[in-house]
Amino acid sequence: MDLDRLRIFDTTLRDGEQSPGCSMFLDEKVEMARQLESLGVDVIEAGFPIASEGDFEAVRAVSAECRRATVAALARTVEGDVVRAADSLKRANSSRIHTFVATSDIHLEYKLQKTRADVIRMTRDAVRLATGLADEVEFSAEDATRSDPEFLCDVFAAAVDEGATILNVPDTVGYTLPSEFSDLIRKVRSDVVRDRNVTISVHCHNDLGLAVANSLAAIDAGARQVECTVNGIGERAGNASLEEVVMACAVRSDRMQYVNNIDTTQLYPTSRLLSSIISFGVQPNKAIVGRNAFAHEAGIHQHGVLSNPLCYEIMTPESVGVPKNDIVLGKHSGRHALLARYEQLGFQFAGDEISEIYKRFTALADRKKNIYDQDLLGLIPSHLDVAVAV
Repeated sequence: MDLDRLRIFDTTLRDGEQSPGCSMFLDEKVEMARQLESLGVDVIEAGFPIASEGDFEAVRAVSAECRRATVAALARTVEGDVVRAADSLKRANSSRIHTFVATSDIHLEYKLQKTRADVIRMTRDAVRLATGLADEVEFSAEDATRSDPEFLCDVFAAAVDEGATILNVPDTVGYTLPSEFSDLIRKVRSDVVRDRNVTISVHCHNDLGLAVANSLAAIDAGARQVECTVNGIGERAGNASLEEVVMACAVRSDRMQYVNNIDTTQLYPTSRLLSSIISFGVQPNKAIVGRNAFAHEAGIHQHGVLSNPLCYEIMTPESVGVPKNDIVLGKHSGRHALLARYEQLGFQFAGDEISEIYKRFTALADRKKNIYDQDLLGLIPSHLDVAVAV
């Protein structure tokens, strides 16, 4: 097992689609899957085949379309689920059955109404069946971070004994803290994986806003697969954001020395495609792909960025597929940004001239939220002998 290799498991089409307002038609799922493969994800979780005929057909269609990425189908530790998942994956070039069962006492008592012994038996039966029906088997312990760690490791050990080669540790309700999560990953690694060829995966939810932080802590502790979604969509507050995890590793490669297959220049196009398919986009201040991620309005920031973008940008817009940074003119802008915009429009001014225009500009910006090019042209006093840049 290559310890420096980080696999990106995308569940936009499964967990992401489960969030309100994010459902997709079959052709949209296939289009999104194509883009995910162009992006370079290692695994595309295409659906939960037992859930509906639509999900079954989506997994079938994605399996036929995507030839480089592994296609995964979700299944509970129930024979019918596993068989249905296998049927949906028959056309896949590389297939994975992803089977799961809850392991926390609250889920066992109130949801499953099963004993711990029942859960271990269900795990063994499902994984044993799945190993003969797909190229890979991944096992997930739902609500792992609220489970008894010793019992969790017993369940994981049973899954490995029966042939699972990927163990997923989900923070299903977004409850854990990074320090706790890294300790849990280390325990699974030392007590279950040891020197066996088994990959630890993590699947973090964002209920406390910690999904990406927990994912990064898990990587540092030995996880080598991260389950995430484009734009961070998913149940409730969403999943770990694919673009944030990937760019954290890229920008901080001095500390996160792991390679992956992602073409980062495809992050923004992928985000935009998803936004066009589902019913909403990302918030303007969303990291990496938000409208304001590379926008600057404050005068001090604008001066720094115009002098050298590295003053305030730790990555280039082009590195994630954004065409360019954006100098936004508003009441916080300074002379340098205003002068730069006039030069883009073809005008040059002397120092005293720009001072007069800047005074007019700030007065307008106090009254008007959005400043457009026609507003800037209207600010030029008629008595000025304006030089037009060539």
